Amino acid sequence: MTEWYNIRNIEQTDSPALVVYPERVRDNIRKAIAVSGSVNKLRPHVKTNKIGEVCEMMIQEGITRFKCATIAEAEMLAIAEAPDVLLACQPANPKIARLLKLVKTYRKTLFSCLTDNEDHAEVINKQCRNEAIALNVFIDLNVGMNRTGVHPEKAYSLARKIQSLTYLHLTGIHGYDGHIHDKDMIQRQDAADMSFELANDLFEKIQPLFPYPLRIVMGGTPVFPVHVCRQYTECSPGTFVFWDWGYGHAFPDMPYQYAALVISRVISVVDKRHLCIDLGYKAVAAESPLPRVHFLNVPEAVPVAQSEEHLVVKVPDSSHYKLGDVFYGVPVHICPTVALYEKAYIIQNGEVATTWEVIARNRSIHI
Repeated sequence: MTEWYNIRNIEQTDSPALVVYPERVRDNIRKAIAVSGSVNKLRPHVKTNKIGEVCEMMIQEGITRFKCATIAEAEMLAIAEAPDVLLACQPANPKIARLLKLVKTYRKTLFSCLTDNEDHAEVINKQCRNEAIALNVFIDLNVGMNRTGVHPEKAYSLARKIQSLTYLHLTGIHGYDGHIHDKDMIQRQDAADMSFELANDLFEKIQPLFPYPLRIVMGGTPVFPVHVCRQYTECSPGTFVFWDWGYGHAFPDMPYQYAALVISRVISVVDKRHLCIDLGYKAVAAESPLPRVHFLNVPEAVPVAQSEEHLVVKVPDSSHYKLGDVFYGVPVHICPTVALYEKAYIIQNGEVATTWEVIARNRSIHI
């Protein structure tokens, strides 16, 4: 039986390479919508895919709101004519100027960004005034990740500050709860409830200050199913679109399937128990300890050593392999793996059909 990942014309593709299976991507998108109950509850994070065609697939499925991490990702979404884009970071010079140039250049897209600091909100407001642009902003609230975000006790003061700034328009509250990785769904839900309580407390305090409804944005892939039932809340999963080994094995309750792989080949037989393949840490995310990749067609291959261009794997008997044998690998962490490749090979009907540029791996596109 031919496995779903096998590529008939694989010999035409050099390795290492990133391969994407678009029908599986579309299925993952539809599953996320089904879990959410409505496209209006979703604001997917595009940091995982960084590919314009994947963003277009989400737009085709009715998703209109997106989240991104970089100016390049924001521009990628604008090129795809995404209606609503949240830059999920607090821009500092020169990013403020670049964001405002996006606003001026791509009129079909509504842009917003985060802020967690009163003084810097004034800086953003000043540049907006200079450019005669009113900018939507979300308060970035620290809900436990301890990476960015204003601490809850200082958040009300920040909301009042934004209210006083003519060129900033407070749209809502953003809280990234990426620290929640409990494998048990009940524990994951309890932790998500605690994080949401911080955001909701602030929401209830500041909503009366504004004559329009505010929104809450929170919920990465592991916990967004918990947040979709909450009023005024949009969820921002990212990894779901491609899925990876790390989340697949940490959260077996989630319905997504692998839709992006890395391919590599045997380039040396080291000894009776070891092979070397061309999958160094320039080709698969290296922030995790070994193993950083698991092989679907060679599950017995265990990574034991890695360098820039090489990965040594231990196997029961190396005589069963020959130079050029293809390994289909699922990265432990797909998001930074995608960013290592200039393009993805697109697999349709079991063959490489075309390529898609990983356009937002760059720090800039045009702006």
